[in-house]
Amino acid sequence: MDKDKPLKAVGLMSGGLDSTLAAGLLRAQGVEVIGLNFSTGFCVTDHHRAIGRKDDDRNLRNEALRAGADAGVEVRIIDVADEYIEMVKRPRHGYGHGANPCIDCRIFMLNKAREVADAEGAEVIFTGEVLGQRPMSQHRPALDLIERETGLKGRLLRPLSARRLAPTRAEQEGRLSRDGLLDIKGRSRREQVRLAADLEIDDFPQPSGGCCFLADRNFGQRFHDLVREEDAGGRHVGRDEIMMLKVGRHFRLSPTVKVIVGRNEGENAFLDRYRPGRWRFAAMDVMGPVALAQGDLDETMLQTAASITARYCDTAGPGPSRVGAERYAAGGDLTAPPEETRILEPVAAPEALLVSLRVGG
Repeated sequence: MDKDKPLKAVGLMSGGLDSTLAAGLLRAQGVEVIGLNFSTGFCVTDHHRAIGRKDDDRNLRNEALRAGADAGVEVRIIDVADEYIEMVKRPRHGYGHGANPCIDCRIFMLNKAREVADAEGAEVIFTGEVLGQRPMSQHRPALDLIERETGLKGRLLRPLSARRLAPTRAEQEGRLSRDGLLDIKGRSRREQVRLAADLEIDDFPQPSGGCCFLADRNFGQRFHDLVREEDAGGRHVGRDEIMMLKVGRHFRLSPTVKVIVGRNEGENAFLDRYRPGRWRFAAMDVMGPVALAQGDLDETMLQTAASITARYCDTAGPGPSRVGAERYAAGGDLTAPPEETRILEPVAAPEALLVSLRVGG
């Protein structure tokens, strides 16, 4: 690298306070900063946009773009969902409490960031990680492992804890002042909040594992169940299957057949977008949910799926209900008519059956 040129850094920016501060510390030293925000398919906010949730506009904005605009930093949104899903199915370093592969996730994203950094001629790759803040991926052995497996020794900078870690080459060469970096450790955020006040940063989301579906235990149960379905010869787990994990109530009828029942109008409309290649169930005479069944259903499974649908109708009673069942061809568009139509008259499924079949919460 030409040591006479201004230092350039590429970093992971979620829009949270830590990564925003990390970028700000570098900007304060005259470093040119490019922020990266990777779209993995597991972001809670992205899903709220998809189902049209409008209860809190703040929860629908892209925090990375907001943080970049506030800090004067370019932020690039990069879609990596297809590759990321394959990684999440079988992470080398395992999962947390849900289906969160935190160490493999960090390695994946830093490898992607290195590709951008190399293309941009950036010497430094940074994150907002804090030593000791998260139990799975931010203790010292995990940070060292991530640095080693990404091959970023000498380039990987964690500005908030930098003075507790080995210096990067940029620091050793005097191109980046170590005194302008921090030595934060642990889970307390007092230092970050103090620095944010000093920098007049007051618009940032509160820290929460809720920003990623993979950290949610119920979602994790559904995800692991879906991977078992793929292993059993069911459909490939791709974007559509991941999207549908985020909504409704899920019921496993066989190793390769599952029913998803919408819980409200937004989820019903969302599920309707995925009816090609599936059976769609809906009550005919009363208000009720949309339910989708994926896999090859026999007659018993058709009746079970209809009875589950009937259970969640507004006026579900002890007698039979009329439920329409439509089978749609795979690969068709949403204007295509069903290939097969049935009218079923199931009795609403008893609670004991629902409990025995339910996957996750």
